Amino acid sequence: MKKQSVAALVLLLLIPSVMMAGGSLSSLINPEWAAGRPNYVRNWHLLNTLKISIFWGMLLCVAGLWLLACVLVIRSKKRTRFWLILAAMGPIGFAILAMLNDREPGKADRYAQFVRKMKWWVRGAYELCAFMIIWELAYDAMVLKRNLMIWYQSITTGVSTAQIIDIQNASSGMWAFGEGLEVMFLVVVFYLLRPIIFDIVAYLVAGQVAKET
Repeated sequence: MKKQSVAALVLLLLIPSVMMAGGSLSSLINPEWAAGRPNYVRNWHLLNTLKISIFWGMLLCVAGLWLLACVLVIRSKKRTRFWLILAAMGPIGFAILAMLNDREPGKADRYAQFVRKMKWWVRGAYELCAFMIIWELAYDAMVLKRNLMIWYQSITTGVSTAQIIDIQNASSGMWAFGEGLEVMFLVVVFYLLRPIIFDIVAYLVAGQVAKET
């Protein structure tokens, strides 16, 4: 495993934490705290500016983590920074970066050796199938997480799962947006994990075969 790939994975896993921390901190600040105090208008604007600044600061931090993760993936594959333009395409752009061949693969990088042996049309079909499977896995993981959260919320609050689902359906647009972000995030993580899991499985299989022989 290259250090750049591991670092990119760590940066991506930090994104949800940064978003949750920034969003929570921003929501905690209420400009109406200034009510009933001297200089209400000035204090209200200061609190509101702080609230907005924290929110936009969180977005900038997330964007920085995303760009840095893309840079590390590009560097791990020994590619030029021209490919960084794909970062603007979100998960699809990251998928393309993850598909790039490593120009200097390690001797133990079985995944790089595996894809290098493919003809171009086989590689194209393989990547298309992998893209569809990864998106399906990401969606299924999001649904599983949603069901587990509903089950946990039902147990801790005593509210039935049907009622919780009705509450979510009442604000379906917000929930759909959040779940869409979760799916896209999982797609990116799965693309980074793909060669790692492949190499681990190949190593274990090779070790088992060596023992049997």
